[in-house]
Amino acid sequence: MHTLKKVAFYTLGCKLNFSETSTIARDFQKDGFERVGFDEKADIYVINTCSVTDNADKRLKTIVKSALKQNENAFLIAIGCYAQLKPEELAKVDGVDLVLGATEKFKVTNYINDLSKNEIGEVHSCEISDADFYVGSYSIGDRTRAFLKVQDGCDYKCTYCTIPLARGISRSDTLENVLQNAKEISEKGIKEIVLTGVNIGDYGKGEFGNKKHEHTFLDLVKALDTVEGIHRLRISSIEPNLLKNETIEFVANSKTFVPHFHIPLQSGSNHLLKLMKRRYLREVYVDRVAQIKKLMPNACIGVDVIVGFPGETDALFLETYNFLNELNISYLHVFTYSERPNTEAVTMQGVVPQNVRNKRSKMLRGLSVKKRRAFYESQLGNNLSVLFEGENKEGFIHGFTENYVKVKTPWNPNLVNTMHQIQLTKIDADGLVRFDWVNEPVLA
Repeated sequence: MHTLKKVAFYTLGCKLNFSETSTIARDFQKDGFERVGFDEKADIYVINTCSVTDNADKRLKTIVKSALKQNENAFLIAIGCYAQLKPEELAKVDGVDLVLGATEKFKVTNYINDLSKNEIGEVHSCEISDADFYVGSYSIGDRTRAFLKVQDGCDYKCTYCTIPLARGISRSDTLENVLQNAKEISEKGIKEIVLTGVNIGDYGKGEFGNKKHEHTFLDLVKALDTVEGIHRLRISSIEPNLLKNETIEFVANSKTFVPHFHIPLQSGSNHLLKLMKRRYLREVYVDRVAQIKKLMPNACIGVDVIVGFPGETDALFLETYNFLNELNISYLHVFTYSERPNTEAVTMQGVVPQNVRNKRSKMLRGLSVKKRRAFYESQLGNNLSVLFEGENKEGFIHGFTENYVKVKTPWNPNLVNTMHQIQLTKIDADGLVRFDWVNEPVLA
C-alpha cells in the first residue's frame, strides 16, 4: 500500500499531545514507516495541533511552510484539537492534505491510501459526542522523561475553554492498562514518568465505558507507586478541588512520587473565578498550597493563571497579582486570554483591550521570574537528586531535581538519562543552578 517510507512529526501544545504523537508515531513504524526529524526530508508530515490559544492556531501555517521547504511534494496531515474544532478551516490551509478529528487521529494510517497532494485537505472528523471511548498513549524516545496518558476529555464547563469541544467527555484508562504501560516504560530504561491527561484528578470516571468512578486518582497514585523500576513519578496539572489531602499525604511519604505540583488557579479573584465557572474559590487554593508546604516544605508548586479575562478590571487584576505575590508558590504559567468561538466568555461584557492584556501578562511573567528565583535560593545548600536531559545547550547539559530545580553542568554525553546526588551551590546569571557532586560519578 505504501510506496513512500519516511514520516516526521511536530507537536504543538501540552504533554498529552506529546504522549499521543509518540503513540501514533509507533503505529506508523509498525506499518513499515521510518520516523525522521521534522527538519529532515520526509514523505509524510504529521502536525498534532493545539487550540488553547490563538498563538497555537497561527503557528500552524508557519509549521506547514517549514515542512514543505523540506519536501514540496510531501503529504501533510493535521490532527489534534484544532483539527477537531475547525477542520474545514484547517483543510483550507495551503499544503494541508488530510485533517483528522478526535477519534480518527488514532487510526491515521487507515486514511493513507494515495499520497498525492490535494487541492483542499480531505476531512474526516467525528461529532465530538462520538469521542466517548478511550485510547491509551505514552511517549518514549523523545526525551528522558515519559508522558503517560491516564485520562482524556473533560466534563467541566469553564467559560473560556474549548477543550471539552475538542476532546469530549471525561474518560479514563483502566488501572490495569496504566500499570502495564508504566511497566513497559520502565523496562525501556526511562527513569521518570509524568502523568498526563486533560483533567487527571477526575481519573476513574469512564474507566470501563460508564460514567461512574471505578477508581479514584488516589487509587491510581497508590498503584503506580508499587511498579518496579520507576525512579520518579511526577503529577502534571491537577485541579485544586480534585487534589485531596489524602493524595498530598501519600505523595509526601511516597518512594517514587516527587514533591512537585502544578495546580491551575486562573485568577486570584473570587468574582472572576465565578465568571469562569471554576469549581473552587481562592480560599481552597490557599488551603492546598498550605497543606503541600506543611508536609513538603521543599515542594515546587507551579500555577496556571489567565490575564485579561472579560470583566478583569485594574482592581481585580491587582487582586490576582497580590494574591500570587503573597502565596508560597514557585513559578507561574501565564496565559493571555484570547477569545475562543463557541465559549460563554465570548459574549461577556467588560472586554479587556489587547494592550492592557499584554501589559498584565508582562507583569505576571516578571513575578514568575521573581518567584522562581526565590524558590531556587531557598534550595541552595540542599542535597537533591538530578536526572540529566539529553540535549547539549551551548556546551552545557541540563537536568531537573526531584522538586523541579533546573541545574546545569558542562556537557558530558555520559550523563544523559542518569541520576546523581548533588548539592545546589549558586544561581547563574541565566537563572539556572550550579552544583557540587555529593558523590562525583565515575563515567567512562
